[in-house]
Order: sequence, then structure tokens, then C-alpha cells
Amino acid sequence: MKTCNHDHNHDHEHDLTRRDLISIGAKGVAAGSAVAAVGAAGSQAHAAGLADYADPANPALPPSTMTLEKGRAALLVVDPQIDFLSPQGVTWGVVGESVTEHNVVHNIGLLFRAAKAADMPVVISPHYYYPHDHRWQFEGALEKVMHSIGMFDRPGPLNTEGLEGSGADFMAEYKDYIFDGKTIIASPHKVYGPEQNDAGLQLRKLRVDQIIIAGMSANLCVESHMREFLEQGFEVAVVRDATAGAKVPEGDGYLAALINFRMMANAVWDTDETVKRIADLSA
Repeated sequence: MKTCNHDHNHDHEHDLTRRDLISIGAKGVAAGSAVAAVGAAGSQAHAAGLADYADPANPALPPSTMTLEKGRAALLVVDPQIDFLSPQGVTWGVVGESVTEHNVVHNIGLLFRAAKAADMPVVISPHYYYPHDHRWQFEGALEKVMHSIGMFDRPGPLNTEGLEGSGADFMAEYKDYIFDGKTIIASPHKVYGPEQNDAGLQLRKLRVDQIIIAGMSANLCVESHMREFLEQGFEVAVVRDATAGAKVPEGDGYLAALINFRMMANAVWDTDETVKRIADLSA
């Protein structure tokens, strides 16, 4: 699909980018499917990933004092969609290794289950692009890529034709939680942060001021949501192994985000600790 009103040379460049990423993605599907399979290989990859991003032995920053309180806390899941989390997604070639390393798909599922068991509000901040978004007159680097490969594409805001099973669809593993009649699906965010959607409004209307953030991807939408909600005065915890990032020649997106999570978030927990803290709300 062509992006915003560019000349034919620009469109050709985007076509090349699309072919390159599809080629990478095809390789990622084969490799990712094997690595993501439950078993010893997946466990080893997960353990190795945690070791690669271990907390410093002698941290300079003070520890978190964040404590969840029932009625104040909610789970916010960003972009739990096929294009980010499935080998069939268009970004798997660059995010698949990180998603597998941190066992992200499984861990997000554990968070959904824990939040529902504790009757904790759950908000989804999805990412969708419509035809009019492809007419933007300027884009950042990742916006160019997302638009050129048709990431999160839908035919229109009121049209769900072709959504089921597409890259913009939610992961099948999560649909029972998302479509239980209680989960709030916010309007889509458009670049990275929640400034253009109603996630913040929905949380405020529930009198929520503590947010547990999980989802994709670490240094883009998750970090942007964290930053915005911190600026709005929310208390924010990031679940470090329920997110992942692209690994490209320019750098490791997950590592970049993890450093900022440690410096800015009110808390950085792993999934096990987060699930325990959520369960304690019902004790």
C-alpha cells in the first residue's frame, strides 16, 4: 500500500522495504515457530534472555515503593495484536526473537487471567491504521515502515471486514478475556502514545490512578504510554517480561526501553511478581 502522497520513487523505496521485511519475516516464521514451541528450547531461550537483561548488581537508583491498592489499580495492555505477537505478524522477523526470549505471549495471558480473577479493570490500547492514515504528509522512520508493510491495517474505523485473523486482530489466546463484556477497548492510538485515544479518560472515569502496563512494543508504544501516563500523574508499573522489542542494526529496542523503565517507572516488576501482587488484592 502506498503511503502519503509521495512520488513514485518514494513508493518504490517503500516497496523495497516491504519486500525486505517480508523476506526477514518469512525466515522469522520458520525460526520463531520452532523457538516459541513449549519445551526445553523455549525455556532455555527465556532464561538466556533474562540473563542478558539482568538488573545491575549494584544499582544506583532507589528501589520502588509502589504498592497496588484495590479500586485504584488497572491493567493496561498495549497492542496485544497478531502483527506484533504472532509468527504470522508482519514484524515477527524483527521482534520474534525478543517476544520468544521473554515468553511475552504466555506472560500477557497470565496477567489477563490474574486481573480478571481479582476483578481488576482491564483496558486495551490497540493500534489501527485506516486508509486516511496512509495519506499523512510526513512520518518518522518506524511510521514509514509500519505504513509500508500494512501493519495494523483496517479498511475503515466503522468497517471490520477482514479483521478476523488479520494482523490487526487481537491474539486468539486473549479474546476470551478481551470480549468478556467488562474489558475496555479504547479507541486506537495512532503513533506510539495514548495522546490520541481515550485510554486515559476511561481510566480516570474508573477512578484509577495506578496502571500496570504490558504489551508491545517495549521502546515504542509501551514506553510512550508509560511516559504520558507518568506526566498525567498516574503511578505506573511496567511488567518487564510482558513486553519485547525489535532487534535491528540500529539497536536492541527492548534494552533501550528497559533502561528507561528503570529510570522513570514507579516500578518494574516481572510477571510472577505482578501476578502475586494482583492476587494479594483479593486476599
